[in-house]
Amino acid sequence: MIPAAFDYARPATLDEALGLLAKHGEDAKVLAGGHSLIPAMKLRLSQPKVVVDIGRIDDLRSISERDGKIAIGALTTHYEIESSDLLRRSCPLLPEVAGKIGDVQVRNKGTIGGSCVHADPAGDWPAAVLALDAEFEIAGAHGSRTVAAKDFFVDMLTSAVKSDEILKLIYVPVTAKAAAYVKFAQKASGFAIAGVAAVVDKARKDVAIAVTGVAAKVYRAAAAESSLRGLELSATTIATAAQKVADRVDPLSDIHASPEFRAHLARVQARRALELAASRG
Repeated sequence: MIPAAFDYARPATLDEALGLLAKHGEDAKVLAGGHSLIPAMKLRLSQPKVVVDIGRIDDLRSISERDGKIAIGALTTHYEIESSDLLRRSCPLLPEVAGKIGDVQVRNKGTIGGSCVHADPAGDWPAAVLALDAEFEIAGAHGSRTVAAKDFFVDMLTSAVKSDEILKLIYVPVTAKAAAYVKFAQKASGFAIAGVAAVVDKARKDVAIAVTGVAAKVYRAAAAESSLRGLELSATTIATAAQKVADRVDPLSDIHASPEFRAHLARVQARRALELAASRG
């Protein structure tokens, strides 16, 4: 449980951090809250030669409203999101998700950006940001680019952020839509064995359903969404749609759940998330 030797750098600005990544390339790793990188280094699953600690770049820690969207800095902690009055009013799904992550210690140190970039298939944030159609602003040495949530999560433990880039901001819509997040969690870690974020637009009779913990990466349950489009949400329509959330999905198998059980949990949590979202707003 001792990491391999590495050099440590603590840049004061985003530009300085990007310069270090450009210099060291694949030999460098970015440290945010540290809840993913440090355990991987201790197990020697990750052996960077240089650790670039961005934890003190204050410009990456913020929550503000901009032109109908809420911009969340990548270093904003889970607790800061959980306790944000702005988010409780304008995007309540995010504080709800934040309150279900890990424990108090994790929520006070872990960051939304670090979690999303790590792209853990059992992480909570990917389901929320995918259901909300969030956008990610990624900074690099040659400027910034914006990536939609549907393109951000590439594969297991792989996001769209390249080795010489840093996630800067996450944009979510200001929304009055009803939403909910429920999960069946692994008791020791709190990670989702099956978690579902549901966003319901009652006026347009439309829904977004994002599932985490079930497949190699978070996904939108397209068949379930399609089956509810244009319909009133009722116990019958929700139950029918929930049966479709694992369609065309290859569920994971590990010591916590078989593929069949994960698919079952996805259907159960989808029904619960949709019912809860439909009861709100």
